[in-house]
Amino acid sequence: MRRLFPVTEETAAQAPAGSPEGETAGAHAAHGPGENREWSLAELAAAYAYPEPAPGAPRPWLRANMVSSLDGAAQHEGRSQPISSATDMRIFGTLRALADVVVVGAETVRQEGYRPARARAEFAGAREAAGQGPAPAIAVVSASLELDFTLPLFTSPLVPTLILTGAAAAPDRVAAAEKAGARVLIAGAGMGVEPARAVQALAGLGHTRLLTEGGPRLLGQLIAAEVLDELCLTVSPTLTAGSAQRIAGGPSVAVPHRFELVSLLEEDGFLFGRYRRP
Repeated sequence: MRRLFPVTEETAAQAPAGSPEGETAGAHAAHGPGENREWSLAELAAAYAYPEPAPGAPRPWLRANMVSSLDGAAQHEGRSQPISSATDMRIFGTLRALADVVVVGAETVRQEGYRPARARAEFAGAREAAGQGPAPAIAVVSASLELDFTLPLFTSPLVPTLILTGAAAAPDRVAAAEKAGARVLIAGAGMGVEPARAVQALAGLGHTRLLTEGGPRLLGQLIAAEVLDELCLTVSPTLTAGSAQRIAGGPSVAVPHRFELVSLLEEDGFLFGRYRRP
C-alpha cells in the first residue's frame, strides 16, 4: 500500500491540482486507475518546501529529520541506517537539497561517519534560483571541539564546514579547527552551545533554511529551547528492543509541546510524517 493520507478534507481541497498534498498516493503516487509511479524529486521538493519567507528579513526555520523504530529506537547498534529504507534516504536527500545548512551533533558525526554534503545536479537550478550555494554547509555542534580534522568533512567539503561552540572552548582546539579550514561560530557564553544563539549565528550568515539530523541529545536541546519549528519523522516498521536512544534525549520539558500534522506518506509500512509547531 502506497499512499498519502490528507491531513484534513480542507487541506486536500485547497491543494493545487497535481501537488503532492492533493494526491491520493504517497512516496509512490497513483495518478489514475492502475497507475502507480514513484514521485519525482521535484514533487518531493514541493511536498517538503520550506515556508515562504515573510517580507523583510527572513525568519530562520529549523526543521529536524529523524527516523524511529516502532518501539521508539532512533538507532540500532549506534547507527540509524539499519532502521531506514530507500525511500527514507530519498526524502533525506531531498531535505538536504532544500536546506542552507545541516546542523548535527559532534557525537553523531563520530558515530555515523559524516561526510560533506554533495552537490546534486537535479537540484542545481532550484538552489541557484533560491540564492543557495551548490550544497548545504554542515554545521557541527561541539563544546569540546574534540573532532577528527583529517576526516573528509573537514578536508574536502564543497563548502566550508561550520563549527558551533561556546565562548569558553579551548583556544588550541579552535585554532586546530580553523587551521583545518572550518569556520568556528561562537554560540554560547560558556563551554556549551545555546540553541537560540546557534540559530541566530547561522541566520547571521544568511542561513535561514535550517535542517538538523540530530543526534538525540542535540534534538532534545533544541526542543527544550523551543527553537524547533518542524519535525519530519520516519516511523520504521521495525522492532529493535535493547536500550537504543529515542529520537530526542536529555531532560524532559515542563509541558509537552504539541505539533500539528502537515502530511503523512506511507510506503511498504514506513510512515513519513511532517509536523509543525502551531
